[in-house]
Amino acid sequence: MTSLLGWGGRIRGLFADTKGPWGSSGGGDDSEPPSGDGGGPWGEPAPRRRRTSITPGGNVTSFDELFRRSRARFGGGGGGLPGRPDRSLIIWAIIGLVALWLLFTTFHSIAPGQRGVVTRFGRYSYTLGPGVGITLPSPIERVQKIDVENIRSVDLGSENSDDLMLTGDQNLLDIAYSVRWNIRTPELYLFQLAQPDETIREVAESAMRAVISRVTLNDAMGDKRAEIESQVADNMQRILDGYRSGIQIQGIAIKQADPPEAVNDAFKEVTAAQQDAQTYVNRANAYALQLGQKAQGEATAFDKVYEQYKLAPDVTRRRMYYETMEQILSKVDKTIVEAPGVTPYLPLPQVQKSQPQREPNQ
Repeated sequence: MTSLLGWGGRIRGLFADTKGPWGSSGGGDDSEPPSGDGGGPWGEPAPRRRRTSITPGGNVTSFDELFRRSRARFGGGGGGLPGRPDRSLIIWAIIGLVALWLLFTTFHSIAPGQRGVVTRFGRYSYTLGPGVGITLPSPIERVQKIDVENIRSVDLGSENSDDLMLTGDQNLLDIAYSVRWNIRTPELYLFQLAQPDETIREVAESAMRAVISRVTLNDAMGDKRAEIESQVADNMQRILDGYRSGIQIQGIAIKQADPPEAVNDAFKEVTAAQQDAQTYVNRANAYALQLGQKAQGEATAFDKVYEQYKLAPDVTRRRMYYETMEQILSKVDKTIVEAPGVTPYLPLPQVQKSQPQREPNQ
């Protein structure tokens, strides 16, 4: 009897989720069986299953059913094995990553001072201006942002540099200078020159040597620095344009122009001596100019006196005699006059000292 009951339970388990002999589900329909008190073949009541319906006002069970069907549609199936992620979550994560990849590799923000150089499969395609640019996603098209307004600087030479330059008068010059430049054409700057910075250094040194070889040492150290800087900038720009480098030279600044360090002290002494000699020459020229002006003034005064002399020779001659004797006698202490009826010795300075000084305006 116990064995029969056990087999009967197993058979009921087999038919629990299948249709009964009357075409009705074993537990999924609310309708009554055609006969008997139960829905099973042995008259036992079948377990009733909750009816699920997806309606706008559905309960939690309806939402669970909708979620289950969605997962099944995307390959989720059942609950999956414990400890393994659901396939639908992996698919959604992949879709999100692809969307982010497309967003960041398709839309590009270019600053006002920048340009975006676009390459398609590594080959230059076009250049993006300031703003938001749209390209094909990477790796089809890539964008490299280049700052075209930033002024870059390259320093060449130093105080202790052994790379000296020869001037036009066969003197050595230790010079230090800087080159200011920026990018004018970004696509040429990226693809035309292999090493743009090193090229700028070599071109600057070549242009500076060419200009220094045509000037003297004093010119390079003196007031012709501005002219040298302008010539070097023009030569550099011409050479770089010939290379199609896309570089614009903004200016050259000479920081130092001295003789070599080994002879710098002696050169300073020579320079000081030359400056002293030039000072003496300037003083002599000034004194000569002063004497010339004085002689010119005296000649002009003599011409005026001569005109008066032609009008009245006797009066003019006497006046000139008195003025001349006054100038001569005023510079001596003794005066001897040989004339009849005149004291042989006349101490004029003592007489002048003994006489009271006259007050002015009397």
